[in-house]
Amino acid sequence: MRRAVILARVSTKDQEEYGHSLPAQIERLREYAKRKGFKIVREFAFSESAGTKIRKKFEEVLSYLRRHDPMPALFCQNVDRITRNFRDAVDLDELRQHRGLEIHFVQENFVLNANASGSEMFMWEAKVFLAKQYINRLTDDAVRSFKHKVEKGEWIAKAPLGYFNAQDAATARNTVVLDRERAFLVKRLFTEYATGTNSFGELQRKATDWGLRTHKGNPVALQTLANILENPFYCGLMRVKGSLYLHAYPALIDRQTFDACQAVRVKPETRQQAVRKTKEDFILRGLVTCAISGRKATCDLKKGRYVYLIVRDPSTPDRKVWVKENVVLDQVRDVLRAIHIPEGLLAEMMDYLRQSHEAEKDFHHDRIRDLQKESEELTQRLDRLTDLLLDRSITRDIYDRKHQQIAERQQEINYLLQDSHEADSQFKIALSGLISLASKAPDLFDRSNNAEKRLLIGFVFSNLTLEGPTLGYSLRKPFDLLVDLAKSQEWRPILDALRTTHKGEVTSLYGRLAEHMSLTS
Repeated sequence: MRRAVILARVSTKDQEEYGHSLPAQIERLREYAKRKGFKIVREFAFSESAGTKIRKKFEEVLSYLRRHDPMPALFCQNVDRITRNFRDAVDLDELRQHRGLEIHFVQENFVLNANASGSEMFMWEAKVFLAKQYINRLTDDAVRSFKHKVEKGEWIAKAPLGYFNAQDAATARNTVVLDRERAFLVKRLFTEYATGTNSFGELQRKATDWGLRTHKGNPVALQTLANILENPFYCGLMRVKGSLYLHAYPALIDRQTFDACQAVRVKPETRQQAVRKTKEDFILRGLVTCAISGRKATCDLKKGRYVYLIVRDPSTPDRKVWVKENVVLDQVRDVLRAIHIPEGLLAEMMDYLRQSHEAEKDFHHDRIRDLQKESEELTQRLDRLTDLLLDRSITRDIYDRKHQQIAERQQEINYLLQDSHEADSQFKIALSGLISLASKAPDLFDRSNNAEKRLLIGFVFSNLTLEGPTLGYSLRKPFDLLVDLAKSQEWRPILDALRTTHKGEVTSLYGRLAEHMSLTS
């Protein structure tokens, strides 16, 4: 009795539902073998889409056939069940010509063997070509579907930590929702890191203490933490193949906080080196860099009460120098006094801000109206572009290129509108709050506990260095613009610059400060 091998495959759920299921194929092939007098020696059945995995399955079939001489016949339902690409067709044809492989396509009532006629070979090659074209159409449909989902702001991958993949009860469509148990902790990661006072190691320890866990219940690893802080999804943008698109789900943080985290992460002067956890809550732990060695200054406690920072001697770098913490903190206070704004000048500044803000609101509302009008015009252009494509007045390439240009501008406008609406209600409060903070910074620093002092230093300073006992520093905006402002008669241009050029930095800094309101109490 002649021998045969069965091959059955499905690649989509639709094929399961329309009578092409694996059991249905196998049963049909068994009946055919019995009717033709063949003995089934092996059955291969797999349910996978065409790709690298299915290639491995196909190689298993070929390997089994090559191990037998004479070679068993190969039964399958039709041509597109056995191959949808020319590479597989060539392999099968090689076995047909040189090893006598006989292939039975049961549903199509078609047999291919070493003695196949020219018309039979033409039929085989045509069916392989049509199967390949079918795969190409599926690929094109998948690409268009993917592009459509991206343009609508739909996320099709696994949701990042702080979110869940879910199904919308009303539409039965896949969506992404906030994970109420983790979202606020993930947001806290960003606000803590944006201060510049935490290394990755410190932030990981804090996350563990807060109880932040992955969906599998594990503590957040350093690489996971890095992935979170680099992921723009949390500020309303999704990164797809290197490009950013607005998504349709709730954002955990604003764009300014995300940008502030990226600045801390990538800039050498703001990046925090991992710092060993200590029993004592040192104010300056991990915040000061030795100007000679470039490493973080170590804090040490002597006699249970005196705190020192250990750095390298500028004159003899091999030697260590112990600098009293109080000496460094006195220099920090001197800087805070330099940004202090007297009460009388503060009232005058606030009055100027109120007046200038009213004037800016008119311009701001005109800007929003112009952006909304442009967005409507772009929508109309997209409609006309689609009509031209349907009328075949333009090619698909031209349509795709123009569509991409319009979609990118619409995305930019959406972001500008979102930013404008938020800025209109928040910026005046943010700038007033930061100037008020500057006006009372020295007193606030003196009456804060160690943890609050660390936060205040992180808000005001972007970099601290020690060269021996001498403190070097750079200030964050807007505090760098407020130094010695009380001695200057030209403070209005500075406030104007804060309202325009540095608006994003002011709003972001105030947003992070709002997470730690105990500083201003």
